[in-house]
Amino acid sequence: MDNDNLITQSDEQIVFFFKSLENMLDGLENLTGNYRPMLKGERYLTDKEVSERLKLSRRVLQNYRDEGRLPFCKLGGKILYRESDIQRMLDDGYQNTFR
Repeated sequence: MDNDNLITQSDEQIVFFFKSLENMLDGLENLTGNYRPMLKGERYLTDKEVSERLKLSRRVLQNYRDEGRLPFCKLGGKILYRESDIQRMLDDGYQNTFR
């Protein structure tokens, strides 16, 4: 047997291969971790997700719900918001510059 052609786990190509696999797995985990399936063409977000994205407290979101400013649905004790409703609220509140 010829030891010159023996591939070991410390071989540069093997190390590169496994690093590439790790990077791909990390990317897939990020994609699947943030994946939200659509229901009837709509994506729904939890109270926590909206709070984090908009940098608002969950209490402020509660106030918006109580005031009727933000549509929501309650499913099994969990509050869900349609992404399009969040975008509409942001668009309605957008202020142009006064130039």
